[in-house]
Amino acid sequence: MLIKRTKTHEPRPSEITPESIYRQRRNIMGAAALAGLGAVGGLPWRPALARVAFDSGKLGKSALSTDEAPTDLDDITHYNNFYELGTRKSDPARHADELITDPWSISVSGHCEKPGKLTLEDFLKGQDFEERIYRLRCVEGWSMVIPWVGFPLSKALARFQPTSRAKYVAFESLLDPEHLHGQRRKILDWPYREGLRMDEAMHPLTILAVGLYGKVLPNQNGAPIRLVVPWKYGFKSIKSIVAIRFIEQQPPTTWNQQAPDEYGFYSNVNPEVPHPRWSQRRERRIGEFRKRKTLKFNGYAEEVASLYRGMDLKKYF
Repeated sequence: MLIKRTKTHEPRPSEITPESIYRQRRNIMGAAALAGLGAVGGLPWRPALARVAFDSGKLGKSALSTDEAPTDLDDITHYNNFYELGTRKSDPARHADELITDPWSISVSGHCEKPGKLTLEDFLKGQDFEERIYRLRCVEGWSMVIPWVGFPLSKALARFQPTSRAKYVAFESLLDPEHLHGQRRKILDWPYREGLRMDEAMHPLTILAVGLYGKVLPNQNGAPIRLVVPWKYGFKSIKSIVAIRFIEQQPPTTWNQQAPDEYGFYSNVNPEVPHPRWSQRRERRIGEFRKRKTLKFNGYAEEVASLYRGMDLKKYF
């Protein structure tokens, strides 16, 4: 007898919403998201950023946005990778209240003229927020279209005046094992670390996200501030950022250290380079049954391919 085993990195049938239902639900949830600080699937939206929150009525859609329909809000907030809050996709939403986001500060150091430690309010002061609707394929083969609220990372970095010695940007996430139960397990070498080459960090597609669907970012999605690099989504998606450093040498990153044969430093979405344990050629959009072809660089090849001109992307994966 043939027994089909469900791969843990793929959505279970129970986690995939029938199209007719998810389209109807998207309209309902989308309206709810814009109707004030309500609840998401029974979980409260994090209120700590209310004093520096954006006006959802004035959010413009970025010219860099896709015109694809956004994924259902309930799926975006209940199907997540956030190991600090658990390893199952449903764990981050279930344990979201473990993440304490007020007060919050971000230290900026390294090769820059104006290092410092800023509160989140100071860090966001004067930023022009906009909605960026990005198509995003996760490394594990599932994908979403998410309407982020954020601003270009380049604007945030420029205020610290990085010097010519700053070749890379290193990021570090919150370390709080007292409250985050996932950090009490040796799943990863905590705290979570990520890094980008300077030109990747300064690219206009790269943003710091502070919200989604016109509201403040929920805890399970990386509150209060996270990185979104759409052509590397699922690889370079560090959440709850507390430190940024400008450095000269390529920084160590969590998944590259954890599994160097599977996760290189560059980690682009590339259907031509298979992951050792699964192919990148096809993806399943959350809310759909049929798989679709994965687009190179998540469909942003025209914008970012020049960053890797002359590089062997099978070697620098």
